[in-house]
Amino acid sequence: MSILLILSLFTITSNSQQQGNLEFFNTDWGRKLSWDAFCERTKAAGYDGIEIWFPSEEESQNKLKAALEKHNLKVGFLNGTNKAIPFEESLQQYTDHFKTLLSWNPTYINCHTGNDFFTMEKNKSFIDAANKIAKESGTPIYHETHRGRFSYNLPDTEKYITAIPDLKLTLDISHWMVVHESLLENQDKNLTAVLKRSHHIHARVGHAEGPQVNDPEAPEWEKALHRHIDIWEKVILQKWAESDKAVTITTEFGPPDYMQTLPHTRVPVADQWKANVFIMQAIKKRMNVQ
Repeated sequence: MSILLILSLFTITSNSQQQGNLEFFNTDWGRKLSWDAFCERTKAAGYDGIEIWFPSEEESQNKLKAALEKHNLKVGFLNGTNKAIPFEESLQQYTDHFKTLLSWNPTYINCHTGNDFFTMEKNKSFIDAANKIAKESGTPIYHETHRGRFSYNLPDTEKYITAIPDLKLTLDISHWMVVHESLLENQDKNLTAVLKRSHHIHARVGHAEGPQVNDPEAPEWEKALHRHIDIWEKVILQKWAESDKAVTITTEFGPPDYMQTLPHTRVPVADQWKANVFIMQAIKKRMNVQ
């Protein structure tokens, strides 16, 4: 990484006197290591936990639990609407799965909720089911801004925020960068309500033509990098002002094919692990958090 990029990124720090805590979760997307080796490496990198889809096999579940306990890591789970099955069946499956996830006492549950082809009424059924369970259990349940879901774009998400007062979002702004083919530089006013409803962050840098830059350390992506961190900072400061609870963040640069590869050889153009650790360190630096 160039000296100029280091200086420009790491000397831009929050001017706010408000200070709080951050908890970082590592994605296991593309994981090839055992649970024990993955959790060991995650802990050594400075993470507080991991965010994962719940393993389907009992043996994997047991190894996961042992690794989390051994390495003193928290867990956030993912849940999602199955778009390949009928609506009623999908809603029941989505609702029932929360029971399994909650039995593990996760820090939070992040949901890929609904379908961009569903009506608002159908999507709202998933949101309402999750919100009811969140209220009963006391475990935070968030709904991620995500392509292919009810929240695939900014204008539609604003409608859901208006209609559902207790809707809590996971902000993955990288999806909207590509959906709206911009860094949303002229949309700060429209983003205001969304940022206020954002309670968890998925930290990945997107751009006008894709949801993931090839390398967040590359100087050609400096503008996109700073734009994302500026937005994340607003969410963090708002949450710190509202509560003394730690703000949770998942670093979520993905593996191939989400990460670009060279043609024919399919060699990844960058290091996924390195990108995720870099973005964690960049946020910590911006927010003056160790």
